[in-house]
Amino acid sequence: MDRMDMQRAQVAGPDLATVAKLLADGTRAGFCLALLDGRAWTATELARHMGVAPSTATEHLHALVRGRLLAEERQGRHRYVRLAGPQVAELIESLAAMAPGRAPAPRSLSAAGRRQALAHARTCYDHLAGTVGVAVTDAMLDRGLLDLERGLGLTGAGATWLEDLGITVPTGTRRPSVRSCLDWTERRPHLAGAVGAALCRHAFDTGWITPVGTTRAVVVTPLGRQALRRHLGMSDQLLSRK
Repeated sequence: MDRMDMQRAQVAGPDLATVAKLLADGTRAGFCLALLDGRAWTATELARHMGVAPSTATEHLHALVRGRLLAEERQGRHRYVRLAGPQVAELIESLAAMAPGRAPAPRSLSAAGRRQALAHARTCYDHLAGTVGVAVTDAMLDRGLLDLERGLGLTGAGATWLEDLGITVPTGTRRPSVRSCLDWTERRPHLAGAVGAALCRHAFDTGWITPVGTTRAVVVTPLGRQALRRHLGMSDQLLSRK
């Protein structure tokens, strides 16, 4: 293959530089991190969150929608944006885990508490993350419900365990059943994919976890501690935020 053929082959591959350029801007990256809560936000809300002018936010959001990192929804006169899908959420979470920490020290006890709550247990788009999310994944591996033989996968025992809990995992979609997502605070994998989402939804529906205010943080309830101790052998000390 001559030099010209090699250049053509390189050009024909995925254009990673375009995605990298979108996330290289701090404001756009901040929007994507905020949208990890799985909700749809308005441009005004995101502008206020990042401390930029609404016109600046709109310009950045147009770029992210064109780049297919965000999806736009309209309800009447209102325009909302959300992450384009779970694969984008997992990309953002994984990149955050690889990024150097540069968050300023919290200026108040309440800010420090919010940071600790997020690190302990939170949602990552539609699945569980943080210390608790990683611990749930570890417990499922220890009990043979997941395995790492060909990357993270659900075992037969795991499928039976989900069925016994009454958890139905959607099928017939393009989303992987099980996927590993690198946790940005723990720097270790937590369970994502359709199984991770179904387990998180079940935890909310049964009252095992409950949201903390309007943040992504969640708290494991007494009922949840009892259930996770029974079904996964997890300790109250691990599940309770200090």
